[in-house]
Amino acid sequence: MQRTVQSPLGPLALETRDGALAALSWGRAAREDESNLLARAAAALAAYFAGERLDFDLPTAPAGTAHDLAVWRAMQQIPAGKTKSYGEVARAIASSPRAVGTACGRNPIPIVIPCHRIVAAGGALGGYSGQGGAETKRFLLRLEGFPTK
Repeated sequence: MQRTVQSPLGPLALETRDGALAALSWGRAAREDESNLLARAAAALAAYFAGERLDFDLPTAPAGTAHDLAVWRAMQQIPAGKTKSYGEVARAIASSPRAVGTACGRNPIPIVIPCHRIVAAGGALGGYSGQGGAETKRFLLRLEGFPTK
């Protein structure tokens, strides 16, 4: 099932599978379905962008490798307004910073699985694979109260 939601970043397409959020992408959904989960996800994103909530309690089911899943679980442990470096996440899951970066780029549910909270060594912003790149990452971090340059 799919649905488009409006955001300050433009339209976002939500997709659910088997009772869990499976994808969030920039742009419009291919179709507009209704379900309780899509309604919950839309409401949670609206509250997030309004600054009323900064974390999500939605069921997620991202598709990826075992390594990707480990990185995405680690991302979900980073509280809003905080960041961790690629290296810190890599050490926590016995990986490498480059592999963590690759998994960040493959995150199928950005914002909800907060890959924007992963930064480069020394606090440099690092990249962001979502639409708008680093500007979008900076916007999301500022929304969460994290000071960015």
